[in-house]
Amino acid sequence: MSTLRSLHLPEQVRSTTLMTERGEFAVLVAQPALGVSHRKPALLIPGYTGSKENFLPVLEPLAAAGRTVVAIDIRGQYQSPAAPDRVGYSPAALAADMLSVADAVGREAGGAHIVGHSLGGLIAREAVLKRASGFLSVTLLGSGPGAIGGQRAEALREVLALLDPGNGADPDDRGQLAALVRQAWHDQHEPQARAEGTDEHIIAFLKERTLRTCPVHLIVLARFLLDCPDRTADLAARISDKLPALVVYGENDDAWPPAEQDRMARHLGAERACIPGAAHSPAIDAPVTTAAILTNFWNEAERRQPTVHSCGRKTRSAAEGRSDSRVAARSATASTPPAAGA
Repeated sequence: MSTLRSLHLPEQVRSTTLMTERGEFAVLVAQPALGVSHRKPALLIPGYTGSKENFLPVLEPLAAAGRTVVAIDIRGQYQSPAAPDRVGYSPAALAADMLSVADAVGREAGGAHIVGHSLGGLIAREAVLKRASGFLSVTLLGSGPGAIGGQRAEALREVLALLDPGNGADPDDRGQLAALVRQAWHDQHEPQARAEGTDEHIIAFLKERTLRTCPVHLIVLARFLLDCPDRTADLAARISDKLPALVVYGENDDAWPPAEQDRMARHLGAERACIPGAAHSPAIDAPVTTAAILTNFWNEAERRQPTVHSCGRKTRSAAEGRSDSRVAARSATASTPPAAGA
């Protein structure tokens, strides 16, 4: 399990609230050192039980390339307001949230890059399937084609056995659910964090984040991760050659096997990069490499965007050919394993 090592906010990173047409969301905003963004902005979506802070190690280097980078708490996660009911955490509702957030982030720049880690990748996919316009590229970071498996699936089933044994048969008593989450923190998660040698200030943060995250959010999204259909073909049809796509994963990812993510990338016709030594959270495990891969990919995607002069003529094509090895080739530290059976 990858755990944050520091909560330090670099000078160019600030914690704030982003107002959108679908309400407000807690965000971390990173800006270039001189405060002037000459490249297109990016939106980063965290995974299940995570938060915007999971991207702290990469925010400053990403912004240093000359762009504004926004990491978000999705609805009901840590510091973002909760939804009124389970419907507010449905894939369709969360996709609509991200479209609204992306519109706010990219409004002045003519669009934004979107990155989703783990569960965030599944949400980013839903957003692009709902409406691809407004996105300059899509990156799936440690995120698979469908339902999660292995030990992480077992952990999610334990969450549901604790919080939702009747599968929604009874009304959600948020006070009672919050008490169950608090008990699980004290009985299981806090002792585990201490056994792993996690610093006390990080444990305090993890506790606050766990207890502030809406328990209904945890229920609905646990079921989504366990039941999520494989929509790779849908995404491949939507992005075609019009939207640059990237799949990035750690060589030791234990959520979706690297070979499975590699096959997904090939099906999408996406660029792909495997990060040596990284597990499920490359932004934490290998921030320098992750930031370099994303920056190179975003810069190339922007170079492929049409340039429109005052006469209205495009000087570049938006659909120039892509090589699925371009990102990995540019990153000396990244390698791509063959797909299973290849």
